Amino acid sequence: MRTLRVIGIGTGDPEHLTLQAVRALADVDAVFVLDKGADTDDLVALRRTICARHIRKAYRLVVAQDPPRERRPADYAATVEAWHAARADLLGGLIATNLGAGEVGAFLVWGDPALYDSTLRILERILARDARAFAYTVIPGISSVQMLAAAHRIPLNRIGGAVHITTGRAIADGLPPGVGSVVVMLDADPRFDHLDPELTIHWGAYLGSPDELLIVGRLGTVGPEIRRQRAAARARYGWIMDVYLLQPPETP
Repeated sequence: MRTLRVIGIGTGDPEHLTLQAVRALADVDAVFVLDKGADTDDLVALRRTICARHIRKAYRLVVAQDPPRERRPADYAATVEAWHAARADLLGGLIATNLGAGEVGAFLVWGDPALYDSTLRILERILARDARAFAYTVIPGISSVQMLAAAHRIPLNRIGGAVHITTGRAIADGLPPGVGSVVVMLDADPRFDHLDPELTIHWGAYLGSPDELLIVGRLGTVGPEIRRQRAAARARYGWIMDVYLLQPPETP
């Protein structure tokens, strides 16, 4: 039986790896990486650094071009479904041809594999076709949500309150009614002008890396500055990973 380990590697700092993740990497035979293009070469480079530091044997780095997908589709669900199917076809073939019987492969996942990442869904798709293709385990990692709170030195929740984690697409028409603390991920173009300007925002980008950016304040005041810094950083690096927390003003 082939074995895969899906390992959360945090948000950019090689020291984000847990002791469990370090142990899981030590005897890996192959690491599978989907390359998203020249603009994200540094993301592949960080994976190489992690592998070189923690894998204690000869190993193979299997890199393939990630299947393309439309970023602003008319039918989001259908587009993602087709993209996942293409990824499953690609990765299923890579695993079959690059991982021998009895060998151990790994996927190094940004943040935590359970939070807005498709790797586990893709692997389940492959297993739905062939349940004997491989077995896999999941090693959790430090998520951008945790890093945002740590970087700003704040709890995510108000006393006794809930935390709602969602995406930029899901709040395009405003926040859900009755929510308190809202963490927003995967917002490709945060507008903010459709939200209450009195909300407090804690924003962070490139969390845990030397390029980390942090802004906090009243949304109506700092929103334009976040958009300006975000656009400048994206132009500089070719990519951006950011996350933010929205909260209503605290009542006395």
